Amino acid sequence: MKYKIFGQKTGLRVSELALGTGNFGTRWGHGSDEETSKNIFNKYIEAGGNFIDTADGYQLGQSEEILGKLIKEKRHDLILSSKFSTGGSTLLTTGNSRKNIIHSVEQSLKRLDTDYLDIYWAHLADGQTPIEEIMRAMDDLVRQGKILYTGFSNFPAWKIANAALLADLRGWAPVAGIQVEYNLIERAADRELLPMAETLGLGAAFWSPLAGGTLTGKYRSNLQNEPSRQQAWGGALLKGETGNRETEILNALESMANEKEAKILDIALAWLRQKHDNSRLSTVTILGPRNEQQLADNLNSLKIILSGDEIERLNKISTIDLGYPHTMISENQANIFGESTGLVEVKHKV
Repeated sequence: MKYKIFGQKTGLRVSELALGTGNFGTRWGHGSDEETSKNIFNKYIEAGGNFIDTADGYQLGQSEEILGKLIKEKRHDLILSSKFSTGGSTLLTTGNSRKNIIHSVEQSLKRLDTDYLDIYWAHLADGQTPIEEIMRAMDDLVRQGKILYTGFSNFPAWKIANAALLADLRGWAPVAGIQVEYNLIERAADRELLPMAETLGLGAAFWSPLAGGTLTGKYRSNLQNEPSRQQAWGGALLKGETGNRETEILNALESMANEKEAKILDIALAWLRQKHDNSRLSTVTILGPRNEQQLADNLNSLKIILSGDEIERLNKISTIDLGYPHTMISENQANIFGESTGLVEVKHKV
């Protein structure tokens, strides 16, 4: 396991693979019991991982409760992050109001049996709370020592950029990073979120790196010996092989996997881990294993090193239409600005 500094706003040394714990618990009717969660956690730590990601809503709080028991002896050797926004069950215990942020962090700290969180993420934009309110509440929590860094998950880029600017202007705790859904199938973050993160020096943590299981290839054969996420959650987060683009991606992954005597998911995770190596963007991939075998398969991806040509091939077949105004800029920039401008480089980097 390699380590990197998470963005340019922190000095946090994080492992390149984070452990997402949405599957720790069974209150959703699908997940890992305590013993399995413990085994997954221990094997991740043994592999050199140090970044644990959870949320107050995962398994209706059970994920945090299980982690509270597991981290006790290792707390200061871990980067522990959690989220607020969706974990409550009443009108005033959801959303991003100052009231709910303060309530949520206290509840998470109790469940996790810790005094502080390394990173505290706003889980989801609620479309109501002013960004100033969120940032001021987060700054207060940093000053109180209950959280060390702040971040945004599933927010529009303009809101995060606004938050970062406000923090800089008012001397509040800076925005440290973002969490975004990102994989070979879901690359919408290429439009605004990742360029913003690179420009502002924010770390980027990628969730659903295997597109809900689609990039394992297992749904191609439809051979499963146990209830799957597709069955238990009604296909939530499962991207599926829905068109020619997805088929071309899976065919390329399968071909590379056969050449390297690896699994399809190993290639998909290796691409995600290496794609931004030549940029200023600091990225972490969040794994979400439900059992020890899935974790072992995920960790095996660390052995895979893709060539520049292989990465470019996957980049090309998975690329998306950036839409307006990016398409218009790309089509006209050479004529208006000249081939030597940085705009041409941005176009080729996506």
